[in-house]
Amino acid sequence: MSKQKIVVALGGNAILSEDASAKAQQEALISTSKSLVKLIKDGNEVIVTHGNGPQVGNLLLQQAAADSEKNPAMPLDTCVAMTEGSIGFWLVNALDNELNAQGIQKDVAAVVTQVIVDENDKAFSNPTKPIGPFLSEEEAKKQMEETGASFKEDSGRGWRKVVPSPKPVGIKEVNVIRSLVDSGVVVVSAGGGGVPVVEDASTKAIKGVEAVIDKDFASQTLSELVDADLFIVLTGVDNVYVNFNQPNQEKLEEVTVSQMKQYITENQFAPGSMLPKVEAAIAFVENKPTSRAIITSLENIDKVLSENAGTQIISD
Repeated sequence: MSKQKIVVALGGNAILSEDASAKAQQEALISTSKSLVKLIKDGNEVIVTHGNGPQVGNLLLQQAAADSEKNPAMPLDTCVAMTEGSIGFWLVNALDNELNAQGIQKDVAAVVTQVIVDENDKAFSNPTKPIGPFLSEEEAKKQMEETGASFKEDSGRGWRKVVPSPKPVGIKEVNVIRSLVDSGVVVVSAGGGGVPVVEDASTKAIKGVEAVIDKDFASQTLSELVDADLFIVLTGVDNVYVNFNQPNQEKLEEVTVSQMKQYITENQFAPGSMLPKVEAAIAFVENKPTSRAIITSLENIDKVLSENAGTQIISD
């Protein structure tokens, strides 16, 4: 297969499982990097994105615990940037070391990425994304009165803050990312969906907003803007299934956009887990019909190019 421009989206859970220490997350990324280097050593141009759900949740807990007049808690957009920076450092470090161990001369760089959203996105009037710690109803109502934030009861486990999850419409650093990729650099970007910002229509000034962008949609937007040939979304399974965990479950291998849309209408994919991955993959292929999107596991990544493994989504 000829050399390709590939965007690979890692889940936040691929970095953090049970142990939230920096050491455990760095060790997880050493293993992750061994798999990613298989794509790089074939001569492909690779851009890596990643989730940050567990990490930003933990950081918000730390911020809340230390919050005081002299040392106030950082706002959500800043916490997203902080986790983008820390995970970016760990991933660049692990990739550098693995490339060096394999004798591959490649530079790796992480770009803290601002992702532009529309301030009129209806998500801002309907916050749905739960973040941070669980609170009692009494604590949640006190916070709502004091800060104006929204809280919702979460599956009987307590009340959690909910924030908007707007769709990305652009990426501020896209020209920087393109230049790096064109120079042969492996780029880590759009971490955690990127830092959400809105752009003033008249002045073009941008400012951060209290929101969380779905990393699969941010990765899809980036894939389109850099004109990627391949968009790989990594998850916990080798393939997407229909009738999952039923006696008639079926593994999806090569599937067209219209077939996937039909499965969505049948509610085959769980909202909040597989559904956004499938929707992002469909959107990418629809916007670039000569490309393909693949949903698979990290462990399966070396078979993706050689054996067409995973669920491969193609245009009709």
